[in-house]
Amino acid sequence: MLARSLSAVLARRNVHYGWVVIAATFFSGLVMAGAVGLPGAFILPLSKEFGWDNAQISSALAIRFLLFGFMGPFSAALIERYGVRRIVFTAQILVFCGLAGALTMTAFWQLFVYWGLMIGIGSGLTALVLSAIVSSRWFTARRGLVIGMLTAATATGQLVFLPLATWLIDKYGWRVALGPSMTAIGLAALAVFLLVVDRPADVGIAPYGEANVQPAPVASPAGNAVARAFGGLREAMGAPAFWLLAGSFFICGLSTNGLVQTHFIPMCVDFGMAAVAAASVLAVMGMFDFVGTIGSGYLSDRIDSRKLLFWYYGLRGLSLLWLPTSTFTVYGLSVFAVFYGLDWIATVPPTVKLTGYVFGREKAGLVFGWIFASHQVGSAMAALGGGLSRTWLLTYAPAFYIAGASCLIAAVMSLMIGRGRAAKPVPVVA
Repeated sequence: MLARSLSAVLARRNVHYGWVVIAATFFSGLVMAGAVGLPGAFILPLSKEFGWDNAQISSALAIRFLLFGFMGPFSAALIERYGVRRIVFTAQILVFCGLAGALTMTAFWQLFVYWGLMIGIGSGLTALVLSAIVSSRWFTARRGLVIGMLTAATATGQLVFLPLATWLIDKYGWRVALGPSMTAIGLAALAVFLLVVDRPADVGIAPYGEANVQPAPVASPAGNAVARAFGGLREAMGAPAFWLLAGSFFICGLSTNGLVQTHFIPMCVDFGMAAVAAASVLAVMGMFDFVGTIGSGYLSDRIDSRKLLFWYYGLRGLSLLWLPTSTFTVYGLSVFAVFYGLDWIATVPPTVKLTGYVFGREKAGLVFGWIFASHQVGSAMAALGGGLSRTWLLTYAPAFYIAGASCLIAAVMSLMIGRGRAAKPVPVVA
């Protein structure tokens, strides 16, 4: 087995094999998230070729956001049952086939199936829940850093493929533009198949940061995993903090993935900006998002997470309220990209930490899966709502104003999470 042989070689050089697993997971998260964000660059060319209006296309693309979130609570159950490598590899093949299927589509229902259902289900199986599982299994020390890196990969991947795809659309057509993403997913699938194993015990080592002894086998949880997921939801719904966390994260999705990721390029084109230039602005957001997410994880260990969320949502809301009135020049939007990019998904580390603080470490993963599902409901609503705004009102401005105002509400909600407890969340050992 390649993984066991490579682990032995690295061990002789004092390198833990967990870093190889994290690298493969990082690359997989990057390209799979890219498949979620990629269709945003295709709204205009698909409309031009097939005659579908913006609202139609947005409704199909909104499905991928819903599934990207709602697969989260169940992906953990599937991973426990079948293993990380099998589930991730299957998900990658599903997304690859979804992108490839679009090459021959001629009807709207095919867009719904290929880019709505297949990409939504496949990418949902490898969303943030996978990052939590892999980091907790393989790392005891530096776990916070690892989960910050994997979270950043998921967020940044939704943006980094857009400039190249937009350029290829402009030069060669939208079908050619699918090539780089499909190639990257194929390489990621090969890396996962060859390098990823479920647990450190599979290659004869302990998790990073623990004594170098053979760990005891881990038994799968008893009972039906799907039933446990719904049982956890019922229990969490009895806590006011759950609704505050889920509500604020719903607004997070409303103001990021569904709106800006999906409709930013068409909006810029409406204001006379080239699509390639608009996609480059999104790429800048992705680069600064990587820095912002890791930095947010660092800050959440030192500052009350509620206060961080207050500032993140508040500043994001002000930036979205300003955007429709900007000049839509590369310079002006680059400033927006830096500011907004730092804040893009910086909400994840403090939200995860508050979830653990309120519900406990044992239940935090399951509860966060449902909170993340609410995030993707917001994303789906924004993807659809933005398309309806453009089709019916001939402008995206109302959608951005609604999202900006909602962020200001989320800022206030964040300060109310866990009130009555200690002012500062209990720190979680990395």
